[in-house]
Amino acid sequence: MARHSWASCRAWLAAITAATSLALTTAWALAGPTLEAVRARGSVVCASSDPLPGFAQRNSEGLWSGFDVDFCRAIAAAVFGDSSKIDFRPLSGDARFALLQTGAVDVIARNGAWTMRRDTAYGVRYVGPLFFDGQGFLVPQTLNVVSAFELSDIPVCVLDGGDDILNMREFFFLTQTPYAEVLYEDREDLRVAYAAGLCSAVSAPVSWLHAIRRSLPDAPNHRVLPERISKEAFGPVVREGDDEWYNIVRWTLYALINAEELGVSSINVDALSSVRTNAIRRFLGLEGDYGTALGLAPDFMKAVIREVGNYGEIFERHFGSGTGAGLLRGQNALWTQGGLLYAPPIR
Repeated sequence: MARHSWASCRAWLAAITAATSLALTTAWALAGPTLEAVRARGSVVCASSDPLPGFAQRNSEGLWSGFDVDFCRAIAAAVFGDSSKIDFRPLSGDARFALLQTGAVDVIARNGAWTMRRDTAYGVRYVGPLFFDGQGFLVPQTLNVVSAFELSDIPVCVLDGGDDILNMREFFFLTQTPYAEVLYEDREDLRVAYAAGLCSAVSAPVSWLHAIRRSLPDAPNHRVLPERISKEAFGPVVREGDDEWYNIVRWTLYALINAEELGVSSINVDALSSVRTNAIRRFLGLEGDYGTALGLAPDFMKAVIREVGNYGEIFERHFGSGTGAGLLRGQNALWTQGGLLYAPPIR
């Protein structure tokens, strides 16, 4: 068996290290098609399937804000270190996937709920759950019910066609209680009809129900009942076939969740550089390099949190008590707090 000197072993290790470093540098230099286009343009074109209060709304000056908009800002912070470098566009339900496939948009922050067909049949990829949802019921406090199982013999507004009406029919079949369907074709019709007293309850995804509730002049006099009669997850969608961009968007999402779990926030992120906790140091880019392989800076996750905050901060900003129509975290709490939010560790 050949024997090698320590010097030759060190030379071999140095060569391997240099080759690895060169490969990572090359990976950053040779960006994938989406990242390359984003950098050349100078902004991330991010869309949402429809304006929805709390998720995406425009003020009188034409500026967009909301939960989904902040996720778009997080992607811009990951790529540029600057969350302002986004071009946010609302999309109708009739024009979503084609614009994504053609490169007219880089990512859709909120689309239809994640289903097998949407994930496999249209040339796109769902990145991961950003918001867990489900169909429920909105009722006035004067109805004196605290559970959907108490609903009986009332008119319920619901969209005609699609899954909502099927879910509601199945629920009332299982509870064997009488009710009356008040059918509409558009989400806005549900709000108008309910506000006018044309129905005693609305059944729709809870994100819609909270949007309807916060639009009412007497929002505290209405409640979203706790039961969910369906399961739905909403999250960012990207084009199929660009794994680098898919990973960038996915690990931006994971960064928001991991930051909350680690206690890293927009308030303390710059003060944690001296911390000795390995998990936090990896997150901040002080130990290891988890950004270069994605084509990003080593401290891209630190930039994300500095610019937009962690998941909990974003949720509180748009759905907290300060909004006037507080939404409980529920399923959207961390897995350590009884919710469904979970992100793989950074290591």
